[in-house]
Amino acid sequence: MLVNIDVIILSYGKTTALQSITRNGIETLLASEEPEKIKLNVIVVESDQSLSPYQYPGAITIYPNTVFGYHKFMNIGLKACASTYVCLCNNDLVFHKHWATNILMEMDKDPALLSASPYDDRFHQDEGFSKFQPPLEGYMGVLSGWCIFTKRAIFDVIGPLDENLTFWYCDADYCRSLIKHGIKNCLVSSSFVTHLGSVSTKTLDKKESNKLTKLPEFYYRYKWQHQSYIKYKLQVIKYKLQIAFGLNGQSG
Repeated sequence: MLVNIDVIILSYGKTTALQSITRNGIETLLASEEPEKIKLNVIVVESDQSLSPYQYPGAITIYPNTVFGYHKFMNIGLKACASTYVCLCNNDLVFHKHWATNILMEMDKDPALLSASPYDDRFHQDEGFSKFQPPLEGYMGVLSGWCIFTKRAIFDVIGPLDENLTFWYCDADYCRSLIKHGIKNCLVSSSFVTHLGSVSTKTLDKKESNKLTKLPEFYYRYKWQHQSYIKYKLQVIKYKLQIAFGLNGQSG
């Protein structure tokens, strides 16, 4: 039976090099599985409005008319598709043969497995995990936030992704949500997806980088470490003032 998998890819193609990375990722994705067995429905959510109406080959490309947020754009992608299986991806990935097949095999064996991570040579080796081992249950350090394979039913339990988080801490927030609801996540070390390593974020200026990195930390602490709302807002104001006046201090 043909299995449909929706693959949502976030892209920021503001340069030809970044556009090429997205195209190459899609090419490796579409070549990774046998199309008569697995249909990969690729949805690119593109941040660079100037590219519209360009459509990446092999994908439906959406151009949201709103400010970027990682979870916000993933939610837009989720609303644009409806398959039982969905994979949330960065654009800077290389998909290897049968990566999805091997995750589906483990999900078929274990109905409680609703969320899975493929194996990345650099990241998971650094964490001390070997290839071709039984599925390893875990969250931070196991889950690779740049490629999260799920059953869509998971969002009926945890709800939409929290759009208050714009970039950093999105994977940690997802992990916390799984733990809160008792949802199993595993590393499938027979499934291989290579992460090229934050290619898009390296092109950001300091102001853009701060917005996507430091500021989400304050919200994450407020949400999951139960800091007061007033403390959270004061941290944000203090940090924005530091940036505005060219200071490089750390907000506590």
